Amino acid sequence: MKRRKDNQTINVRKLAAAGLMAGVAVACSPFSIPIGASRCFPVQHMVNVLAAVFLGPWYGVGMAFVTSLIRNFLGTGSLLAFPGSMCGALLCGLVFAGTGRLWLTYAVEIVGTGIVGGLAAWPVAVWFMGNEAAAFAYVMPFLVSTTGGTAIAAAVIAVLKRSGGFSVMKEAVRG
Repeated sequence: MKRRKDNQTINVRKLAAAGLMAGVAVACSPFSIPIGASRCFPVQHMVNVLAAVFLGPWYGVGMAFVTSLIRNFLGTGSLLAFPGSMCGALLCGLVFAGTGRLWLTYAVEIVGTGIVGGLAAWPVAVWFMGNEAAAFAYVMPFLVSTTGGTAIAAAVIAVLKRSGGFSVMKEAVRG
């Protein structure tokens, strides 16, 4: 950890882990599923949950933003990636930080991305992408994507808990 002048700390381990998660999400971005007007990207939601559990809400939002930005630069994502991934990462990160309950974190990733992110995507689609769509047009595709990604994350976390890797990873990023 490095202390900055304004008494905020930067956890280099968390920053490195967030970078690795963003890298995994970007590397797997060709594996998207087109549903309606959006590309569903379950790997993003998997890393959202992993970031919420291991890194916390702010590193998770940063990781989601960087992933969306790089995917847009590479042409493997759309502007809809920003509200979808960032809403889910923030909400499930806040819930896990506040409760420590995995099942609630999973549920909030689905609600945060599927409903909140889906609704937040509508103005982005209309104002920035020129798409004519109903306000709820992105909710169903986002729900499908986040449900799949959250299920993958739950399976990964279950394996980590059974193998003892969960506590090792938590301790490794704590610094």
